[in-house]
Amino acid sequence: MHGAGASSRSGAAVFCLVFLPFALGHYLSCLLRGVNAVLTAELLGAIALTPAQLGLLTSAFFLAFALVQLPVGMALDRYGPRAVQLWLLALAALGVWLFSRGHSFAGLMWARALMGAGLGGCFMAAVKAISCAIAPSRLPSVHGYLIAVGGLGAATATMPVKLALHYTDWRGVFLGLALAALAIGLLIRLLSPAMPAPAAARNKGNKVSVWSVYRDPAFRRTIALILLPHTVFFGVQGLWVGRWLADVGGLSDDSVAYLLYLGMAAVIFGAIGMGMLTEWAGRRGIAPMQVAAAGLVLFVAVQVAMACNVLPSLPLLSVLFTLLGTVTGLEYAIVAQSMPASLTGRAATCLNLLIFTGAFLVQAGFGLILGCWPLNSLQQYPPQAYQVAFGVLAALQLPGLAMFFIRRYRRAGPSGKMAACTAAMINSKEDYETRSLWTSRQGKTGPDR
Repeated sequence: MHGAGASSRSGAAVFCLVFLPFALGHYLSCLLRGVNAVLTAELLGAIALTPAQLGLLTSAFFLAFALVQLPVGMALDRYGPRAVQLWLLALAALGVWLFSRGHSFAGLMWARALMGAGLGGCFMAAVKAISCAIAPSRLPSVHGYLIAVGGLGAATATMPVKLALHYTDWRGVFLGLALAALAIGLLIRLLSPAMPAPAAARNKGNKVSVWSVYRDPAFRRTIALILLPHTVFFGVQGLWVGRWLADVGGLSDDSVAYLLYLGMAAVIFGAIGMGMLTEWAGRRGIAPMQVAAAGLVLFVAVQVAMACNVLPSLPLLSVLFTLLGTVTGLEYAIVAQSMPASLTGRAATCLNLLIFTGAFLVQAGFGLILGCWPLNSLQQYPPQAYQVAFGVLAALQLPGLAMFFIRRYRRAGPSGKMAACTAAMINSKEDYETRSLWTSRQGKTGPDR
């Protein structure tokens, strides 16, 4: 463990006092992010909304979520995750409560935006708290557990929410979720230990530090490889996989819903498995970036297979897409490992801003490509439209993979073990120089915290 006082805490204490309270916030964020899709019929039955208004109502969450990323990251580094999460979850609870009381489009939209702003720091606060409480070598597996908890929240937004409607209406569901947000905020305040940021993080260079994150070589190498696949995973899995199964595969709504539910299960188990695999590989000298690159090759291969539209394999490919897409979650752990602890909040939120902006562009771009073909009598797009859309996405991801493997080949060369050792020395030297650069910016005297 690292960070002040972290070495004196057992693994069970870290789980109960740090991981669990913050993971519950991420769970709630993922639940509320997707709950509108389940409650659409109830919302339309209670309030007259046009399709455009319904779309704007749902997207208000994501817009507010993205806008708060950089301010939340700076606040996390300056005031610590415990204090920031308490106020953010209180804001989220207010937004959820106002949504439960809303009777107009404008009222619901502003309430939904408050939700997004209040929940915009849940994952980042968890990353910050975990990074301060455990050893860097454990970050990939613990981040995998955190992503799995988010997948569980997304799964809860489907069948469990529908079951809850047997006992209450949609307003009652949101009222219960508002109480849950308050309870999680209080749990973090009461259980989580204080993790004050170092004095260097309190100086007046906060704005400079944010842009320094984007300029950092380690950060740029990471996003060059993983960012675009990450946005494809978020953008396609959240909207277009179900439509592809129905339009191309001709599957019923129940079959599509079942496969999407299996996809959520794949996210949970894939995130845990990927974290454990990365930690296992690290003990054998294999860097997380190498694990990510290997997984991304398979992920892109699945997209190429999806573009081929081979009907018998569509259900399997839809599950493999979500299972292998979890490799993109390593991006958070790699960034957290490469940055000083005083800047992990800002680094994670800078990354999150890029991911959510990219996911929006992927979703919109995929739809624009499909729109080049006319709908048939069943309001379905032809298979050729999906072939082009998936083909374009796969092609866009190939340069990042090619650049990664070309750099590795140039560093290592074709000469076996000695070349591999040379590459490892180069990577270690780069990591040392990167850390030295960061610590010199923060007024440190050496490369280690």
